[in-house]
This record gives sequence, structure tokens and C-alpha cells, in this order.
Amino acid sequence: MAIKTGEYLNTKDIYIDYPYEEVMFRRTCSNGLIYRKFYGENENPVPINYDNKLYNEALLSGHEITQEEYSKGKIRK
Repeated sequence: MAIKTGEYLNTKDIYIDYPYEEVMFRRTCSNGLIYRKFYGENENPVPINYDNKLYNEALLSGHEITQEEYSKGKIRK
């Protein structure tokens, strides 16, 4: 199911899981920065652009998760 976009993205920090590509994203509401975290890895400290292809695929086919799930991460299969 697609992630809500538009004003919803500015209501809180959003955490997205995209299992198909084994990646998670975090979008901060305060400044709109987007961070990427592949399964089994730490979050990349460099933000990605909003037009990143993988991020946009995750918005369409991923699902929203909690901050705790994002922080815990997942193991790469």
C-alpha cells in the first residue's frame, strides 16, 4: 500500500520499510531530509534527494513502520 504523501509527510517523522529491496527510509518532518538504511547496515549519514528512484518506489510499494522498527533494523536475507 502506498505511503501517504503531501501534507502528511510534514506531520511527523516518517519511517518506511521496502522489503523488496531490503531498505528502509527515514524522512524528518522538521527539514524534509531523507535518510536511507539498507538491511544489516547502519543508516547512511548523508541525506538522499527526494527524487531518488528507490525512495519513490518505497513510497509506492513500501509500508510505514515505527521509529523502533527502523532503529532496530532488519537482517539481510
